[in-house]
Amino acid sequence: QVQLVESGGGLVQAGGSLTLSCVASGSISTINAMAWYRQTPGKQRELVAEVYRAGSRNYGDSVKGRVSISRDNAKNTIYLQMNSLKPEDSAAYYCYARVLSPLTMIWNDYWGQGTQVTVSA
Repeated sequence: QVQLVESGGGLVQAGGSLTLSCVASGSISTINAMAWYRQTPGKQRELVAEVYRAGSRNYGDSVKGRVSISRDNAKNTIYLQMNSLKPEDSAAYYCYARVLSPLTMIWNDYWGQGTQVTVSA
């Protein structure tokens, strides 16, 4: 099994910054994509940012120019630096990883429990 543990969420004022971290641990051969998604009640989960093992990155349209995703492959960790935060960025942020099992050599998708980000006006 694989566990994803997020940290760094909290309450911040509009215009402020926040950095989220996510560490993957467990039965891991290698990790391809890692990403951050967010979700608010009644809405679908949306992509915030993703980064592949080789380094390529993609960002959601609503956050482009305000967030940056980075990755430490040696630590199976990703970070999300968020700047110029807006109240509409308030959501539960979930970490995602696509992991190759060393036992089955099958790719599986994993999600973290989520960390809440609240941006006050």
